[in-house]
Amino acid sequence: MPTKTLALCGISVLFLAACHKAAPVMSKAVPAPPAPVAAVPAARTPPPQATPAPRAQAVNTPPARPANMTAQERETLNQRLARLSDALFDYDKATIRSDASTVLSGDVAVVKGILANYPNQKLIVEGDTDERGSAEYNLTLGDKRAHAAEGFLVGMGIPQAQLIVVSYGKERPVCTEHDDACWQKNRRAHITAAP
Repeated sequence: MPTKTLALCGISVLFLAACHKAAPVMSKAVPAPPAPVAAVPAARTPPPQATPAPRAQAVNTPPARPANMTAQERETLNQRLARLSDALFDYDKATIRSDASTVLSGDVAVVKGILANYPNQKLIVEGDTDERGSAEYNLTLGDKRAHAAEGFLVGMGIPQAQLIVVSYGKERPVCTEHDDACWQKNRRAHITAAP
């Protein structure tokens, strides 16, 4: 074999021997790896119990009413309003008298019930006068009386938005005699249902 080839083979063997690493020798004793410990199951805690969602308690809400009254409901409303007493006024006055205050206070519970059941319903507070005096004067006086009654009702908790004030003056008398007793009946504030 040519010496060059032989020399190359020898260098290759030396090179391979030099690249090979031997396991390192340790001077200290290496402890053996710890023996695997059997896993001890941890004390199992039960999963948190899901508390049942509280049941929605039935709320005693009345069923929703339609916006408009039925004919029967309107008839019942008119009957209830017809039983209300009128607030009476002194001659040529628009201030609430003590007896009118008592009457209107008694009417409040009925009116509140009606308006609570029918929030779209409006009530008319009418102001009326006796036959004495001009039509124009009595319309103005009737308006003052209706507004006085409205203010009293609003002060007792009736929603003003559901009240309409109208003055009829002397045009709608409930009594047609020409004496003081009859005239007193016509000087009034009267509550009716708006159509």
